Amino acid sequence: MTDRALSDEEIRARLSRDLPAWRHEDGQIRRTIRTRSWKGTMLAVGAIGHLAEAAWHHPDLLVTFSSVEVRLSTHDAGGITEKDFELAAKIEEVVLWKPEGGALEGTPDTDRHGYVVRG
Repeated sequence: MTDRALSDEEIRARLSRDLPAWRHEDGQIRRTIRTRSWKGTMLAVGAIGHLAEAAWHHPDLLVTFSSVEVRLSTHDAGGITEKDFELAAKIEEVVLWKPEGGALEGTPDTDRHGYVVRG
């Protein structure tokens, strides 16, 4: 079963509402996640790889020293589908997650310890 490719209007509305840090470009939805170092980039790439494999939906990744760009589309459908939005949302939730309150204090937001740039 092939998912239906969403229209440009549907994509713009969904990004605006649900994934404002993502953009629609060259037939893909994209997000650049900034990191503080190679370590942060590799941690982000590993998390994205795990999510993609578990979902059986694999993005293109552009990896540099201090960033990873995620590029999602559904090749079988020839465009962007619900699969892309679901995986993008899970990437946002997991890769950019930081504890707030509770027993987990989270990584210190310093150049030495921090790894993902939030915001």
